[in-house]
Amino acid sequence: MLNSLTTSFVARLRANDQTAWFELWETFGPVLRAQLTKWGKGRIGAETVRDLSQETLAALSDSIERYDPARGARFSTWLLAIAKHVLGDEMDKRMALKRGSGRAKAELDESWMGAVDGRTADKEYEAAVFRAKVEAAIRMVEKQAEFMDFQIYRMRVLDGMSGKDVAAQVGTSEPTVSRRLAKVRDMLRGSLRQVIQVYSFTAEEEAEAERNGLLLDPNTGKGRGDVGGKDSDAMFDEAVCEIYARQMELRRMDERGFLD
Repeated sequence: MLNSLTTSFVARLRANDQTAWFELWETFGPVLRAQLTKWGKGRIGAETVRDLSQETLAALSDSIERYDPARGARFSTWLLAIAKHVLGDEMDKRMALKRGSGRAKAELDESWMGAVDGRTADKEYEAAVFRAKVEAAIRMVEKQAEFMDFQIYRMRVLDGMSGKDVAAQVGTSEPTVSRRLAKVRDMLRGSLRQVIQVYSFTAEEEAEAERNGLLLDPNTGKGRGDVGGKDSDAMFDEAVCEIYARQMELRRMDERGFLD
């Protein structure tokens, strides 16, 4: 069954909580637009893609009542199937207009709960969904952390600066940079746990962090290479940097309408 964080978030969507809708749009909008553009193969423009991504997210909360956790669909598969439905409906409407006839809106096919035929969730799409979750966790920490603490984390991890250069730029010592870095890293691990739980329907999705090099509990000594302590912290920062860089590239492409 769905965890409490997921069901709470869905309840906010059903209650038309605008903050919840914005979170969903901000987090997964670029991923959906990239996928819709890929499927459209030049037949739909950037504005239509944007409209369809909004329709996808609007249809998302309506379909949760029909979700059957026993059938094992992932959150990412849920998004993908609804986007497929919305795009297919748009293309059918265009064909109907060409024929000069009206057409009723199609019903959402629920076969996605077990598997998605045709336009399936490939590794590229799954990776993009996970990167979106990581970015959402980073945004959460940015709002919660002290300004200077997060700026040090941004410079040291997200921008890849050395500890020495960060210390010189903010006018402090390298040990202080390390302490503040550790503080934000701990916050990010907590935020990642929360975000991943909110946007996960399966145990497999909840385990995605460690598979992507993000060890959320460094004291367990488990993860990529079975390392802990400083080694796991360095690997965590490295993975966050790589994921964030790729997500920022996706956002730049989104701003350009995926035209390049």
